[in-house]
Amino acid sequence: MQKVLDNVNGQQINHLPNEPGVGFKAEHFSALLNTPSAVGWVEIHAENYMGDGGRPLAQLRKLSAHYPISVHGVGLSIGAEKPIDIDHLNRLKHLVDWLQPASFSEHLAWSTHNSSYLNDLLPLPYTEETLNRISSHIMQVQETLGCPMLLENPSSYLAFAESSIEEVEFLKLIVERTGCGLLLDVNNVFVSATNQNTDAYAYIDSFPLQHVGEIHLAGHDQNVDEKGGFLLLDSHACEVADPVWELYRYTIKLAGAKPTLIEWDSNIPDWPVLAAEASKILPILNTAHT
Repeated sequence: MQKVLDNVNGQQINHLPNEPGVGFKAEHFSALLNTPSAVGWVEIHAENYMGDGGRPLAQLRKLSAHYPISVHGVGLSIGAEKPIDIDHLNRLKHLVDWLQPASFSEHLAWSTHNSSYLNDLLPLPYTEETLNRISSHIMQVQETLGCPMLLENPSSYLAFAESSIEEVEFLKLIVERTGCGLLLDVNNVFVSATNQNTDAYAYIDSFPLQHVGEIHLAGHDQNVDEKGGFLLLDSHACEVADPVWELYRYTIKLAGAKPTLIEWDSNIPDWPVLAAEASKILPILNTAHT
């Protein structure tokens, strides 16, 4: 496993292999260890492993001996108006220090208000004020963890009237200010473009693909709004839709091979179903070399 040359405070973080990965679920633990698969790495949600012991940490320690691990945060609330929760950040640092993961990522979103935690990843207006706040939070996270992080583009269901910066430009500015990398969620691109009637392919064309350290693919649900229009929900509860696979193929042709994850977080399938979904990734990655 190669290491990223970019670092924060002189420390390095391992880099994920350009292979398929899956989000780890406890019911797949034995299969991941005991049966061959198309998976080269696994991703965990950080908040599930911030305790002091028990089966989750025991499984993670064993899993990390066989696979590179990507840690994906869902609770830092990078975009919140209030400061980063220091206790949460310190628990995250403890996890990163002993696990030494191949990657750490978080979302361009907020999920806290005052003392309340909202069980969702909520979008933000793209303004200079928001840019300054998020950049400051990312710098704090990177300095605490001692390594660069990846920031994931959101799935959006509406646009803010006060936004004065396009989303891709907003992400580019964050990278310039903080030195972080990006996690490109292709399903989020498709969901947002469909919901806001924009061009998903144009979004990929303008995206700073050279800064992408990881790609996510996931399933979405389709609903009809009160006006009869389609509304897509980023559900992570089913197979990846064909149009998302097509957008992913286009992305890989432009970006080259990138570590790519199947996210399937609810309605968890049996391992053979998830492994079969992940196996669709490698032939597409191989097109990057032709």
